[in-house]
Amino acid sequence: MDLTHFNEEGRARMVDVSAKAETVRTAVAECRILMQADTLARIQAGNMPKGDVLAVAQVAGILAAKRTFESIPMCHPICLTGADIRFTYEPDGIRIRSTVRCKGETGVEMEALHACSAAALTIYDMCKAVQKDMEITDLHLLEKAGGKSGLYRREVRI
Repeated sequence: MDLTHFNEEGRARMVDVSAKAETVRTAVAECRILMQADTLARIQAGNMPKGDVLAVAQVAGILAAKRTFESIPMCHPICLTGADIRFTYEPDGIRIRSTVRCKGETGVEMEALHACSAAALTIYDMCKAVQKDMEITDLHLLEKAGGKSGLYRREVRI
């Protein structure tokens, strides 16, 4: 198996994707942030000291998707054609789901994962005055489509 991210000297490199076909690529990722019921109720009521938690987290997630290459060393700068962050209230916290799309030579899995992470960290930042023991958990890729490897869907684990 070729190690694609190493050059002839055994040092890290960013892979050249110029010969790859340009296709529509999509990735969906999610994570959860667990919190106390009172913290969750305050987010839902819009009663947090720093303002509208989910509005800020949504913008943070989209910005993170657009700038993933600046945080993850081997990621390519990608011109995204779409990014969406959605939140679902659960009894013990919030589920965060990101969907990212581009038309390009490389996938957007890292962008989708990065978007979820940044949105969750932003929720933590905006709520830490109320609760410091929140937990960010279950970050994973749900689905990716496009490119040579085609469709991937995560198997549901029970």
